[in-house]
Amino acid sequence: MFERWGHFVYARRRAMLLVSALFLVASLAVLATGGRLGTALIHGIEAQDAMDLIEREIPHAGASGMTAVFGHAEWTADDPRFHDAVLAALARLRRDPLVLRVRSPFDDDVQSGEASAMTSLDGHHVIALIALRPEAAVDTRHYPALRREITPGPLDVAVTGVGSFRADFDATLEHDLQRAEIWSAPLTLMVLLAVFGSLMAALLPAGVGVLAVLAGVAAVFLASRHVAVAQYAVNVVSLVGLGVAIDYSLFMVSRFREELAAGKSIDDAVARTVATSGRAVVFSALAVVIGLSGLFFFRGSYLSSLGLGGTLVVAFAALYALTFLPALLAVLGPRVNKGRIPFLGAIHSGGFWHKLARGVMRRPVMVLVPTLGMLLVIGRPFLDFRIAIPDMTILPAHTETRRGNALLAEHFPERAATRIVVVARFPGPPLQTPERIQAMRALSERMAAVPGVDHVESLVDLDMGSDPATQAQLLMDPSQYTEGHQILVRETLGAHIAVLSAITDAGGTSEAARDIVRAIRRERRVGDGDFVVSGQTAMDLDTAKYMRAHVVPAAIFVVLTTFLVLLVLLGSVALPVKAVLMNLLSITGSFGALVWIFQDGHLQNVLHFTPAPLDPSLPIIMFCATFGMSMDYEVLMLTRMQEEWVRTGDNTLAVAEGLERSGRLVTSAAAIMVAVFSAFAMADVIALKALGVSMALAVALDATVVRVLVVPATMRLLGDWNWWAPAFIRRVNQRVVRQGH
Repeated sequence: MFERWGHFVYARRRAMLLVSALFLVASLAVLATGGRLGTALIHGIEAQDAMDLIEREIPHAGASGMTAVFGHAEWTADDPRFHDAVLAALARLRRDPLVLRVRSPFDDDVQSGEASAMTSLDGHHVIALIALRPEAAVDTRHYPALRREITPGPLDVAVTGVGSFRADFDATLEHDLQRAEIWSAPLTLMVLLAVFGSLMAALLPAGVGVLAVLAGVAAVFLASRHVAVAQYAVNVVSLVGLGVAIDYSLFMVSRFREELAAGKSIDDAVARTVATSGRAVVFSALAVVIGLSGLFFFRGSYLSSLGLGGTLVVAFAALYALTFLPALLAVLGPRVNKGRIPFLGAIHSGGFWHKLARGVMRRPVMVLVPTLGMLLVIGRPFLDFRIAIPDMTILPAHTETRRGNALLAEHFPERAATRIVVVARFPGPPLQTPERIQAMRALSERMAAVPGVDHVESLVDLDMGSDPATQAQLLMDPSQYTEGHQILVRETLGAHIAVLSAITDAGGTSEAARDIVRAIRRERRVGDGDFVVSGQTAMDLDTAKYMRAHVVPAAIFVVLTTFLVLLVLLGSVALPVKAVLMNLLSITGSFGALVWIFQDGHLQNVLHFTPAPLDPSLPIIMFCATFGMSMDYEVLMLTRMQEEWVRTGDNTLAVAEGLERSGRLVTSAAAIMVAVFSAFAMADVIALKALGVSMALAVALDATVVRVLVVPATMRLLGDWNWWAPAFIRRVNQRVVRQGH
């Protein structure tokens, strides 16, 4: 089947190139129109449901806000110059139709208590609270224009808050992606030149990689118009797409040059390349797609959009490798070696790989024991893995959002304290009956009694000194509201909800804060209503629970489906089992390195980051992506070993020859992956930096230790059992894979 396809592509090579050019034009057209990329949310968990309730019923108090911190080294808030400068700085912003409301301590309708809360103790700093309309909160592209409308004049100003965090996060991601692409391109080209020793041969994989990434990102933009897609997806598409596309092209170009060197005609060389390396590309792509499809199990979260983007770009990488690339090779023929560079890319079967293959075959146990021990030691830190939802510290220290948050923590500690947000919800208005008011008062008392809670902020906490009946009577009569009541009604009361906040000095990611959330959640009723809990700590707990609930079925799907694909490809039972175990082994090592570096803080001065608990999605993305990508090397090596086994029937010879012929390609492909992924080590967003570094380590370990040492040593010990399978499996393999060879 694959060989026939090779002949078909050769016969219609110019038509294939024309179709590829049309695909490129279409991709560029879609990229020019852009997409609707959103934020990394998980819908359906309690903490997010609570935030959605607040956004819907009290939008000016929800997650769409920004906080501007104004300061002056000499002026204080009671200085008329400070007063006038703040109002002047906010004047243009107030008139923007995307702004719902702006409140500063100097506004005429702001009463003294609220103004005092918006002024620092030293008097040299004040804050302005900015509420955005929903369309501005969702689409962060509006933020730069909104930010420019705050004109500082003689004041120092820093803007922070969830709205600015989203905007800075998206902008930093885009900058990281551009920088990674700039750095990875020359590194990748250098590796390809070293492998091929020919400028033309080196440019082909790079070109296919660019085509695949452009098509993948365009497909993500199209999908984003119909389903929710996270901004993060573009980075994952570029990261995965460039790596696999170049790897696939490396396999194809190498085999084509080898066939030409063996004296084949161009037609036969193309057909044989597609029949061997093309077959490996298809099954490799299928393995990667299966791995990334594990992310679809996290429905309702941003992870599913990452899976969508990843599977699309891998599909395009395989498509271009089986259509555009062989068509271009057919046109080039021997000119694929044009632009030769002396001393690079010599094709030979002796030297280092010959000695290594023979050495592993002679002493498999001596190779196996220390390498397995090393991988287990590297993986040990993963047992101490801790997670937390990324907060503003995920941004680099120089971003305005993070600087503004630091100013809030310094001068307005009450606003920077950990808040556990409780949203009480009722069938009607919360203050409709005395019983509801008394139930909320009882809830506040329960919250305040939890160890670690300093105090509770809510409407019912203003008059806790009065008896419940008197307080209920007051709250049901708005004409009796004091200034404090009016502020809290505006900030905490919706059509069906009332918000209560438990304030604690415990860090948002600390176990003490998590214990507070657990204690509050033990009793769910509040009168004839109930409540849900949010805030950073609750989001951490709910995200971890969500991830644990979905990770096991996702991992089982990935492992079992990969096993079945390899079973069909290799016609062997032992080899798929071994491949899965080897993948898990290399991933364990990379997980341990991830924790050791980014959680424990080793190399923080080299990589420039702040150690912290890790984003819970990181190990999941790593598992799904690297499990599939590791199969690239497994499939390439095992299919080459299988060729030798079919030819000779000698397991030891087949394993040695397969390693000797594919080892150089595997390590070269890994070097390209490492070059691409390592470029993300310079990212400013810590999650992206951690993903790039850990995936580079995973690929390096997999290619240099697992595939080159552990796999052949294990196969040497298994002997002919490597190739055993029931008769019906052999028949399926013969029919699906090797028919016509």
